[in-house]
Amino acid sequence: MTVRMGLIRKKPDWSHEEFEAYWRDKHGPLAATAPGLRAYWQNVVIERMQRGIDFARGPWDFDGFSQLRFDDAQKAGSAFSEGDLASALIEDERKFIGTLHIVATEQHVVIPVPEAPQRAKLLKRISTLKRRPDVTEEDFRREWRVHADYVRKMPGVSGYRQNVVVSRELVKGEPCGYEDLPIDGIVELWFEDAATLEAAFASPAGQVTMAHAKTFLHEITAFVVSERRII
Repeated sequence: MTVRMGLIRKKPDWSHEEFEAYWRDKHGPLAATAPGLRAYWQNVVIERMQRGIDFARGPWDFDGFSQLRFDDAQKAGSAFSEGDLASALIEDERKFIGTLHIVATEQHVVIPVPEAPQRAKLLKRISTLKRRPDVTEEDFRREWRVHADYVRKMPGVSGYRQNVVVSRELVKGEPCGYEDLPIDGIVELWFEDAATLEAAFASPAGQVTMAHAKTFLHEITAFVVSERRII
């Protein structure tokens, strides 16, 4: 499964409320018309705290994460680079987005997320990951697969996904190298609430999980988000 993710920073003169409303009511329906799009979620950032993890925070400061699921990478790329829709999206993005980075990811579901309506009651955290400088891309991917087994043993985790970054655009439509957008993966975690999240990481299993994370990760930049499904 290919998930195209937008890492979004609103225009500085837009309030949080204005940004959220425009993204939901104006831009969302436009992006939802992309050919081949299977699912589209918007994640609005509501908190920027590490909560339970002892890791350096990266330089990223986002206001939202978009997630658009396609059957394959080719469909994901062509949907936003060809035709009138691509031009209309760019024009609309200029109205309310300050900066927009794009990553294409391979998504792996480790712990399935509950279906609605239970899902809507959960707290969701999205985190960007940067590997240690002495860890190769291949080693990162191998260790992250191993890491999944540690997370499975943590109490209170309601859902867990790994999104491995396979391509990057620092500026939308312009592919870039790793050094320009050094994000190796994006984590999605669901918990009942903030207390459950902190208890999970404070547990013996959580401490072992974080000890393993330090063997291959350099930075974790965490955001609590409010998610909503567009299609």
